[in-house]
Amino acid sequence: MELSWYGRTCIRLKGRDAVVVADPYQSIVGPTGRGISGEIVTYSHPDDSPLPKAKGRRSRDGGSVVPTSLEEAFVLDGPGEYEVRHVLLTGVRTYRDDDRGSSRGRQTAFVVELDQMHTIHLGDIGHLLTEEKLGDIGPVDIACVPIGGALSATKAAELIAQLDPRIVVPMPVCEDEADCSDAMGRFLHEMGTTPPAPTARLSISMSQLPADTTTILLEARGKV
Repeated sequence: MELSWYGRTCIRLKGRDAVVVADPYQSIVGPTGRGISGEIVTYSHPDDSPLPKAKGRRSRDGGSVVPTSLEEAFVLDGPGEYEVRHVLLTGVRTYRDDDRGSSRGRQTAFVVELDQMHTIHLGDIGHLLTEEKLGDIGPVDIACVPIGGALSATKAAELIAQLDPRIVVPMPVCEDEADCSDAMGRFLHEMGTTPPAPTARLSISMSQLPADTTTILLEARGKV
């Protein structure tokens, strides 16, 4: 499986059976200047920065416009268990704050089973998980976690400890680059790891998963 980060909470998972794109936003294009592609799209929450008067197919909640390059994709934006193109996906109701969404709204964390590995895309989650939610999520191999949003660095590290993945992929989500750098530094400190060198993408198979939790920093491949 190949995992790429396109900025914000946009992650692209390329497996043998399909390509899954999480949280694409209307203005994003790929590194070649063309649109990001995939067969399955998941939205954890509505786009916070939609283009003015954006036109096109909308997600079910009406809060996000699907990029033109993904208009033929199968779109998921709510809790439930799904099977699309032999890919199993589980959407788990979560929130963007620590008060059941009262200030920043609800969202959906998606677990994607691709190439025998379970990847959770936590969107812009703002809280730790209950035992019930952990049971709904199940075992996790790779966790994509937001950094610089509602979660403090300490809470983000606690969330990773709850999930106990083999690989952690941080997704900086703060507006200011300097703030993101500071938030990332604090998160890596909480994780007890030195900053790894960023890489363009993560290519991994089940047999290559590390024995201990390992943090991978990715370069943003999208252009806005």
